[in-house]
Amino acid sequence: MSREKHTLVAKTMAGLEPVLKKELEAIGAEEPEIINRAVIFKGDNEVLYKANYWPYTALRILKIIDEFDAKDENDLYNKIKRIKWYKLMDLDGTLAIDTFLHNSTMTHSRFVSQKVKDAIVDQFRDMFERRPSVDTENPELRINVHINKNHCTISLDSSGDSLHKRGYNLNNSLKNL
Repeated sequence: MSREKHTLVAKTMAGLEPVLKKELEAIGAEEPEIINRAVIFKGDNEVLYKANYWPYTALRILKIIDEFDAKDENDLYNKIKRIKWYKLMDLDGTLAIDTFLHNSTMTHSRFVSQKVKDAIVDQFRDMFERRPSVDTENPELRINVHINKNHCTISLDSSGDSLHKRGYNLNNSLKNL
């Protein structure tokens, strides 16, 4: 298992950040810091997996892969295209992009998502003369784009569905009582 440290973000509901911080500390998260509706922390793959399983208050766990400033959609496109996406997904894989904008000159999240998708598939097309597909329902790679004051954080969603959907089977849990 890789011991490389990643910068991770655990998203939660407003007001639950201190609880989530304690839950993350209990599983070995390093340097946890409360931010708006989330806790940013460091951890290796083991901590990443545990963060997707143990905390009750986490909604999703994001792994930050790049950060940069982008003055407009074309600048964003060029900086997204420089990321080595072929190392993160297969040519036959599927992707989806979730975009969140705050205090940005870019004001339309769907347009930003489209530009990000274009940069990724254009990179594949340039290299392999084929491109991956988009699947908004069940993608193999879900990319999170967060832009605040034109500062872009690009993350991979390690959780799939929101963690609140993990479920709890009451019938199976009672068998061991």
